[in-house]
Amino acid sequence: MTAGTPGQPNPATILLVEDDNDLRELLHDELADAGHTVTAVASAEAARERLDPVPELVITDLRLPGEDGLALLGRLQGLGESPAVILITAFGTVPQAVEALKQGADDFLTKPLDLDHFRLAVGRALETRRLRREVARYRRVLDEENGFHGILGRSAPMQRLFEQIRAVARADGPVLIIGESGTGKELVAHAVHAESPRADRPFVAVNCAGIPADLMESELFGHTAGAFTGAQRARRGLFAEAEGGTLFLDEIGEMPLEMQSKLLRVLQDGAVRPVGANREQHVDVRIVAATNRDLEEQVARGDFREDLYYRLETFALTIAPLRQRDDDIERLAARFLERFAAAQGKAIQGLESDALARLKAYPFPGNVRELANAMERAVTFCNGETIRTDHLPERMGNTRPEAASGGDDPWGDDPGSLPTLAEVERRYIDHVLKVTNGNKRRAATILDIGRRTLYRRLEGEEPSADPAGGV
Repeated sequence: MTAGTPGQPNPATILLVEDDNDLRELLHDELADAGHTVTAVASAEAARERLDPVPELVITDLRLPGEDGLALLGRLQGLGESPAVILITAFGTVPQAVEALKQGADDFLTKPLDLDHFRLAVGRALETRRLRREVARYRRVLDEENGFHGILGRSAPMQRLFEQIRAVARADGPVLIIGESGTGKELVAHAVHAESPRADRPFVAVNCAGIPADLMESELFGHTAGAFTGAQRARRGLFAEAEGGTLFLDEIGEMPLEMQSKLLRVLQDGAVRPVGANREQHVDVRIVAATNRDLEEQVARGDFREDLYYRLETFALTIAPLRQRDDDIERLAARFLERFAAAQGKAIQGLESDALARLKAYPFPGNVRELANAMERAVTFCNGETIRTDHLPERMGNTRPEAASGGDDPWGDDPGSLPTLAEVERRYIDHVLKVTNGNKRRAATILDIGRRTLYRRLEGEEPSADPAGGV
């Protein structure tokens, strides 16, 4: 298909969201007459049911019953291949336009609509999306060879993640990265920053779990001289250090509730007040947060603010654990082997087939970090040209590849290699999570346990006496 011009776009699939019946009918007919396939609905809730498959363009009113157009825009950014978006409103103001464009909209139109202008906007949006897809295609070719901003992953879960990173990077709202320990959450945060318009500005990272609660406010917001005992001179906070760029808050689930409230205010007002200061200071910083905890569960327990969670969750990115990325294990192992062999001055060529099979059969509770540590150990103990099973950590060398292949006898008859009951349970839970694409609610239903019980099992706690375990 050849590209159309902005005034005469090629036929496209368009989702129209407008609660004004007359305007919805008018725009539907206008788009249909231009050859587009149009689905027209009256609310954001109805629109969410029409997102599979993802349309090429979404045209939505800003003011809608229930969820508004900006909230819908946020949901669209989380799709693997996000559509172009045009927002329409009768209450057009410059701040609204700026906010819509910052959130990733392609255009912003005000009522009453000029149909000529409307047709041109549709053409521009579709052409922009086509160009984005073309650039993304070239990037994928490069990423397959060099990795995506240092992240290796050819598996389907990682390819979806890369597409989502590109989508949310275009917006400017806060991002929440969810993943188990060792999955590379900081690498993903760096990728979001590198893909964003803030790429040439600072990237500042802080681990919330590593800052004492009584010093966190000063660390983030700064303080004036004499603000508290020991504050002999004024200090810029991390928000000021990240001005114009990105502030990465790792382990956000460890942040005290009082600081969560202050962080929410910064997200809402775009200003911080250093400890001891009388005035607030405007900051232009994008927040990227990360956690290995289930924040929904923390909200239910009262350990995390619900309003902050929903403010962060709009642009949520979930990193699949390594056990759900079988296609990536060999390439990651080869890259780590190459790196550590070079560092130790060894001419190691690769892994023996049995050693690779053992790696692929292992569930990797420590994820990519555990694989990297295992390959460093293997290189250290290897004096030949290939990595053997006895070079791997004992827990991996004892993994039986047959157990991952689903054969008739997955455990074998060697007492020394039989897994414990806890290991069997964990492998089955991991398998169910893989089948359900990480959906814990569905997994708990299949396992016939409550979600809280599932969380406890994943964290390594003893099974609850109550099989339902609560929800």
